[in-house]
Amino acid sequence: MKRRPVVLEAAAAAALVASGDTILIGGSGGGLGTPERFLEALADRYRQTGRPGGITAVHPVGCGDWGEKGMSRLALPGLLKRQVTGSLGNSPATMAMAAADEIEAYTLPQGVLSQLCREIAAGRPGLVTHVGLGSFVDPRQGGGRQSRRGPADLVELMAIHGRDYLFYPAFPVDVAIIRATTADRDGNLTMEREPFVGDALAMAQAAHNSGGMVIAQVERLAAGVSPSREVKVPGILVDALIVDPDQPQTYRVNYSPGYSGELRVPVAEPPQTGLDARTIIARRACLELFPGAIVNLGFGVASGIADILAREGVADEVTLTVEQGIIGGTPASGNDFGAAVNYDALIEQSAQFDFYDGGGLDLAFLSFAEVDGAGNVNVSRFAGRPNGSGGFIHIAQNARSVCFLGTLTAGGLELAFEDGAVRVRREGAHRRFVAALEQRTYDRAGGGARGQKARFITERAVLEADEAGLVIVEIAPGVDLEREVLPCFATPPRVSADLVFMPDRIFHPGPIGLRRFFDDQPDRAMHGRVRRLLEKGCEA
Repeated sequence: MKRRPVVLEAAAAAALVASGDTILIGGSGGGLGTPERFLEALADRYRQTGRPGGITAVHPVGCGDWGEKGMSRLALPGLLKRQVTGSLGNSPATMAMAAADEIEAYTLPQGVLSQLCREIAAGRPGLVTHVGLGSFVDPRQGGGRQSRRGPADLVELMAIHGRDYLFYPAFPVDVAIIRATTADRDGNLTMEREPFVGDALAMAQAAHNSGGMVIAQVERLAAGVSPSREVKVPGILVDALIVDPDQPQTYRVNYSPGYSGELRVPVAEPPQTGLDARTIIARRACLELFPGAIVNLGFGVASGIADILAREGVADEVTLTVEQGIIGGTPASGNDFGAAVNYDALIEQSAQFDFYDGGGLDLAFLSFAEVDGAGNVNVSRFAGRPNGSGGFIHIAQNARSVCFLGTLTAGGLELAFEDGAVRVRREGAHRRFVAALEQRTYDRAGGGARGQKARFITERAVLEADEAGLVIVEIAPGVDLEREVLPCFATPPRVSADLVFMPDRIFHPGPIGLRRFFDDQPDRAMHGRVRRLLEKGCEA
């Protein structure tokens, strides 16, 4: 007889976790693929019994609603010993525990943790990669620690053929908790209504091959057998099932066939909003694009780029991607970041990071919190908040070109955009271009050595990074360079001898002419090697 999983209430499933266990948790961001009913039951059990205590929770993507859900449910004294994740920002309660040194906290690159699941599943000793070199994840700069009490070195430096790499050791997994839509009678899992595939298969294999157990939260049980080609996790890996008939796709959206890719849905043209700093930055960033570009949009300011492309009627001219596995379509913003509609493909998260790590991105648009005079960037820890970096390190380190987006200052900044010019009504209280970073998330020296182009786009100036540091190449019309730009830098940047104004059209309401801008560019949509071979008549 086939081995079949047992169906349990959430409380009974939570009782399978023992004190000291290492648990691997699926899910992403604002509820995508998150086994919320299990997390709630685990927290309830601890409050009632004091068990399990001292667990290690590993989850590649930050999980939570920036409030009380997700990993914040586990922010109970004594429940968590250690949290290892790509980002703490979604779960402010556990982030506060990390900041207060109440738990051992580490934030490692999101894709590293995703890829490490495969290494554990395969019984390999760990992951060897260049990702994280020169950043706060490098053991020479802290090894990803976000609390002082973290004693273990989770990252090691090693050399192969004279080149430096980072080694992330494997670890045994006691319990994996994943989510799917449907489980059939044999425990085979399908994800037809899920907006996120993530690492469910690798997590299940990692736990199973470690001698641990796999718990799957699903929306429904099927009486028969699921179509074999739709199965994402085979039932031979699943030990227990929790059924949650009210399982939503995200914390915000109960169900959207667009999020699951079941249907292509009409996307209303976003309304033209008034001009503000974020809009100006996103509009200027769009002028870095070219037809055929493969692009990553990060969380924050960059999400506005997708709306502009839709309004300008050029969304099909580029391929937008999101690290959770989305290729093409229109990415969601805000709490639903990581989902999308009308996408071309939804692949496993680890495969997406393979593509990124190998240099598959033409362009990346990422936010910044702090920048130093050399062009190094911090998004992982600032103002005492150990956010972590999510997929930022992979993307910033490996994209062929990267644009960092943000306002010149923060904290009470007030601007007006009048008659095509920028007026600074009140300067922000906090510089974002600082003398020293609290943590280094992007290493500019490493990017420069690889020939990577880096730009910093703000509402008042555009800067480039070279081997000598930052140089201002554009300023906004209406601002005074000496009075309203240069004083915003702790380390004064150089000013290009060819300084120009930022394009006038981005400071006026209405379209910015991306269609004409794209049409005027050389055809770059065809892969370079294909073009060269065709031009040569495909001669070897």
